[in-house]
Amino acid sequence: MTHQLLILGSGPAGLTAAIYAARAELAPIVFEGTHPGGQLMETSDVENFPGFPDGILGPVLIQNMKNQATKFGTQLIQKNIDKVDFSDPKNLKLWAGDEMYETQSVIIATGSKARWLNLGKGEEKFWGKGYTACATCDGAFFRNKVVGVVGGGDSACEEAMFLTKFASKVYLIHRRDELRASKPMQKRVFANEKIEILWNKGVTDLKGDNVLASVELTDTQTKDTSDLELNGLFMAIGHDPNTKFLDGVIALDEKGYIQVEGNTKTSLPSVFVAGDCQDWHYQQAITAAGLGCMAALDAEHYLESLKV
Repeated sequence: MTHQLLILGSGPAGLTAAIYAARAELAPIVFEGTHPGGQLMETSDVENFPGFPDGILGPVLIQNMKNQATKFGTQLIQKNIDKVDFSDPKNLKLWAGDEMYETQSVIIATGSKARWLNLGKGEEKFWGKGYTACATCDGAFFRNKVVGVVGGGDSACEEAMFLTKFASKVYLIHRRDELRASKPMQKRVFANEKIEILWNKGVTDLKGDNVLASVELTDTQTKDTSDLELNGLFMAIGHDPNTKFLDGVIALDEKGYIQVEGNTKTSLPSVFVAGDCQDWHYQQAITAAGLGCMAALDAEHYLESLKV
């Protein structure tokens, strides 16, 4: 059986695409992956998604999207697509394990993952409980608190500057003795009285009971260790898109993000993309949802063109 549309990913991009595609009677199938819902499933209170003035729990928001998608006829399959054959753009083949699916079009919404410190189980324990990777999402929860940002590039500096709107103190923790950020950004950081840079330091342990209370710092030169009391730690060392299975299949940039023509069109006419696997810059739930809408509309237009 050849399907009209398969959607890979069940975060806000994939589920929004499913809602629009299902209402257009494309009978989409969403491959949720083995960890359905994307990064919102690891987010407690979401206060910046329109329509919820009192905020909403990330998992609840995802479940609402699922309910809306299935209401219009979306089928959800809790499997990963781990292999594809896009050699014939009009007959796309995808495999979940040994099971093969054929379709006329695909929307890729597999998202990205924030880079962690690779410290082991401690990171899972504190993720969403003081340990996070999105100042825009979570900064307001740390009003008058002490926080740290790990990184030394423009993104880390931007996160640190943003957090000074809420936090009483922001430590910028960098493993080198100079920042990689642009000179104008560095000047802004150096001039901000709330920011203190900890040079030649790496975070080597996270500590606390139910929430993050402090971090262990190791000097990258002397190897001496010290503890720093923190209420929050923000990772700003980059994200990795979930696109390895597409290497050599469609056009990716040097960091693995899917290259787009316009908003959602890829190098193949029948393959579209939405969300953080192509958006390295904004990486917000609402922008992912918007791209999901656009991808579904573009896929619908493409499928209509096949009928002419």
